Amino acid sequence: MSDALLKPCAAFVGDRLLSAGPLGKVAVAVHRHAGEAADGAVLVFDDATGRVVDLDLRGGEADILARLSEPAAPVAGDGPVNGAPDAPRGRGRPRLGVVAREVTLLPRHWDWLAAQPGGASVALRKLVEEASRRDGGQTRTRERREAAYRFLSAMAGDRPGFEEASRALFAGDRAGLERRMAGWPADVRDHALRLAPGGDGPIE
Repeated sequence: MSDALLKPCAAFVGDRLLSAGPLGKVAVAVHRHAGEAADGAVLVFDDATGRVVDLDLRGGEADILARLSEPAAPVAGDGPVNGAPDAPRGRGRPRLGVVAREVTLLPRHWDWLAAQPGGASVALRKLVEEASRRDGGQTRTRERREAAYRFLSAMAGDRPGFEEASRALFAGDRAGLERRMAGWPADVRDHALRLAPGGDGPIE
């Protein structure tokens, strides 16, 4: 199954949670809802980012899933450096999931990297691994906070207490966030808490 179909998402009809889980399952639920009910626009959110997912619901369920399975168009910097075609694979060690992207550094940085054992690529990977270990979860906490904020802005930006809830979210005050959202629709409140730091959302 395509990775895109497995991406954790949630669909809302107004303030009600319609479906949550892998994007493939959510897309099918949204398609069925569109065929059964004419009321209420549906918003689908990517749990990892809190951004709205745009679904193409034309055709049947198989058509929708097939479109979602199609590889995304390449983004600048995602392919070989300078747009060069992939070199034919020869004998030797496998790539082990390595992705080639362009990196811009000053000449002295390239000189230092070239002098490291294993060359620039090995040195860069070691530096990234070390930085990841020192991160202490700060990046994941920031990602959760931003995802929850995007979701709340779309679903509750005009609700009383939104500003106070946002301040509590960015202050890392989960108890305060819960208090500020206490009177909000349960599905919106519960999903926001799931995405926020300390929740059980998909960002590990």
